[in-house]
Amino acid sequence: MREITLSQAVNEALAEEMRRDETVFIIGEDVAEAGTPFKVLSGLVEEFGTARVVDTPIAEPGFMGIAVGAAMTGTRPVVDLMFGDFIYLIMDQLCNQAAKTHYMSGGKLSVPLVLRTNLGATRRSAAQHSQSLHALVAHIPGLKVALPSSAYEAKGLMKTAIRDDNPVVIFEDKLMYQDKAPVPEEEYLIPFGEANVLREGSDITLIGTSSMVQVCQKAAEILGSEGISAEVIDPRTIVPLDEETLLASARKTSRVIVVDEGHQSFGVTGEIASRINEKAFYHLDAPVLRMGAMDVPVPFSPALEDITVPTPESVVENARRLVHGEMIHAA
Repeated sequence: MREITLSQAVNEALAEEMRRDETVFIIGEDVAEAGTPFKVLSGLVEEFGTARVVDTPIAEPGFMGIAVGAAMTGTRPVVDLMFGDFIYLIMDQLCNQAAKTHYMSGGKLSVPLVLRTNLGATRRSAAQHSQSLHALVAHIPGLKVALPSSAYEAKGLMKTAIRDDNPVVIFEDKLMYQDKAPVPEEEYLIPFGEANVLREGSDITLIGTSSMVQVCQKAAEILGSEGISAEVIDPRTIVPLDEETLLASARKTSRVIVVDEGHQSFGVTGEIASRINEKAFYHLDAPVLRMGAMDVPVPFSPALEDITVPTPESVVENARRLVHGEMIHAA
């Protein structure tokens, strides 16, 4: 199977869906000739033209509102939000309008819209361009939230999102755009709400989201060399969340660490940990451990930024302690 980058995978998914369905279009800042700052959309305007790859002014609330209205009236917009940090600018259009229209119309209207944006620190982009804000929208009923962890996941989840009749938010890790992975040339979709067990294990479960999946995989390799068998799970989507796969793993291994790049307080780690604690409590040999980003603005200083998010080494250290029955103090 060929290997392509995550950037190429997203580009392919969009091109294939735009060829398949003429109602699909892309709208956002610098999406046409510039191909976005990360060049993910390069070449699409040459094939589909400026009527379907639409450059906008720097007015996030405006073009998000346009997309919501377009989705309500028969098209399938893909909104490109240059940085995930800018999601604060479109919260009304996304959370009050797109998320609630189907409910408030008694099912008569739908908003088949995809918002694709990014997350992730350690790119030296400072506090306003390095946040991981997926927990914010996961809190809103009516929105689906996907977190691809590789090129394969990015393509399959994007195609599924575009075909979904609900608004979907996809967060791609900006540091992973050049990461390569095997991606089939034939068409495939990845269903929402089906977690992927990447590595079987018996001693501890590591649940990671987005780039933290790779962190968990590296940690599992280190632990394996020490005789500790770690199971690694990628939820793929946090809304809907594949509870059953996570619970089955927790019941099997009896120890769980949840790893996410969002801030630890009131975030994805807390939600997943609480569900496991509630529904698999009597199978656990230790409390579910959460590992998220520090509750500080992301620093610009490389030395400081690098210690704000979980690393394979920090996951390994905590996993060792859990397996050996040692006390771990909360952050």
